[in-house]
Amino acid sequence: MTSSLSYAKGATDVPLIEQTIGAFFDDMAASQPDHEALVSRHEARRFTYRELQTESNRLASALLNLGLVPGDRIGIWSHNNVPWVLLQIATAKVGLILVNINPAYRTSELEYALNKVGVKALVTMAQFKTSDYLGMLRELGSAKLPLLKHTVWIDKSSDADQPGMQRFSDLLASGNPDDPRIAQIAETLKATDPINVQFTSGTTGFPKGATLTHRNILNNGFFIGECMKLTPHDRLCIPVPLYHCFGMVLGNLAALTHGSTIVYPNDGFDPLTVLETVQAEKCTGLHGVPTMFIAELDHPRFAEFDLSSLRTGIMAGSPCPTEVMKRVVDQMHLGEITIAYGMTETSPVSCQSSTDTPQDKRVSTVGTVQPHIEVKIIDPESGATVPRGISGELLTRGYSVMHGYWEDEVRTREAIDAEHWMHTGDLAVMDDEGYVNIVGRIKDLVIRGGENIYPREIEEFLYRHPKVQDVQVVGLPDKRYGEELCAWVIVKPNQSATEDEIRDFCKGQIAHYKVPKYIQFVTEFPMTVTGKIQKFKIRDEMKARLGLNEEKTA
Repeated sequence: MTSSLSYAKGATDVPLIEQTIGAFFDDMAASQPDHEALVSRHEARRFTYRELQTESNRLASALLNLGLVPGDRIGIWSHNNVPWVLLQIATAKVGLILVNINPAYRTSELEYALNKVGVKALVTMAQFKTSDYLGMLRELGSAKLPLLKHTVWIDKSSDADQPGMQRFSDLLASGNPDDPRIAQIAETLKATDPINVQFTSGTTGFPKGATLTHRNILNNGFFIGECMKLTPHDRLCIPVPLYHCFGMVLGNLAALTHGSTIVYPNDGFDPLTVLETVQAEKCTGLHGVPTMFIAELDHPRFAEFDLSSLRTGIMAGSPCPTEVMKRVVDQMHLGEITIAYGMTETSPVSCQSSTDTPQDKRVSTVGTVQPHIEVKIIDPESGATVPRGISGELLTRGYSVMHGYWEDEVRTREAIDAEHWMHTGDLAVMDDEGYVNIVGRIKDLVIRGGENIYPREIEEFLYRHPKVQDVQVVGLPDKRYGEELCAWVIVKPNQSATEDEIRDFCKGQIAHYKVPKYIQFVTEFPMTVTGKIQKFKIRDEMKARLGLNEEKTA
């Protein structure tokens, strides 16, 4: 008989992995050294498990040669490529903490992130489309980044040297895959050691560094792969970014913990290269946020490609529209696609559907609780667990809950209570069978194309504009991205401003997806009697004015 309360605990028959990422990976490489581990289509490179092990050991040795020691932080500021995954494995092997930097970050965000966690070395792309990463680093200079000692750029052999920066190819060549220090350090590492910092948008205007351990992300990757029933026969196409948990854990670690093959179709997302890659590499799995699947399905050349090798994958990152799920199952052969729900602070996945979840549950819920994890839904006011079928705040507890926010005890305690429950801030409902449905957000979080945006962060930034007196940012429904940002701006007395002026102020300073699509100049905000701004009224008025309707989502 099911409990009448909204509480569920995952299965515990399969034990947790208590190894480090490096030790687990070495065991996998030993068991199937000649099996293909990694294919990077855009770089035309392939690695067996043994080759991936050799190169990651070589990189680990090279990092030690820089003078880095266990516990030091090394940043990666790049889209998907071979150096990314080499760095993910190499840092774990020698106890360095990998810091994921969002490639959309601009100078002010980069400066904050690198200094917040004390990054000593940074591996970066040179450029991508219109973004000049090396230029941004030069613009900041050593005075603003006093802790950064080594900048390594991902080069091609034809590239000219960059003064004051080391080529990744030279760094890698300096390492010795048989360096005895690697094994010596491995002996001293524990599964509970922090190994990764991922920044989440901060409600107070600055991102928080969610600090994750080997145990956090290795187990999460493993159980995600179990939900998908991954085996060494699977080839997982990963077009989602590695700097997110989605690419790094649901992608890389889910594959590596099952001896599967990782396939990167491109550095950034492009629907055509995804379709080409699935066909050429006979991929059996495909990940994406709903907007990616929509872009693939609606591509004018979609019908040309043979996707019959596909079986499973994950759709996550934002609510999955029911119609999109049906199309993905029917037209992309993804009969065993799963839905996952989580947050960076929980490594990330807490709930997931499995390959045999009934279709109606698969399109309308985020599945059931993952193994070795507990979830409950509480009344945000009283803290009491609510009956099933009633909405409340979703809490999660178990191995997956982060180590904490980097050097931020106050905000860690705000998020994780004395009983070790992580408060997600998401509103959810649990049904009688334990399936969880996310119905909204307690905070005003905006999810645009899978990117979490806290309006407060954008507001804090816009307050810096010399003409802005007050500003409120809300999310508005959008057919393509799920939500788009809208800013209501009150300008200072005797001043005037234009939409372009506000947008130009944002360019190069904050990530493109944080720049409001809609900008409205107003003289006042809707307020309660006590002076609290009513964001829902701003949202409703803009929806009516622009003729926007809520998308029906699962």
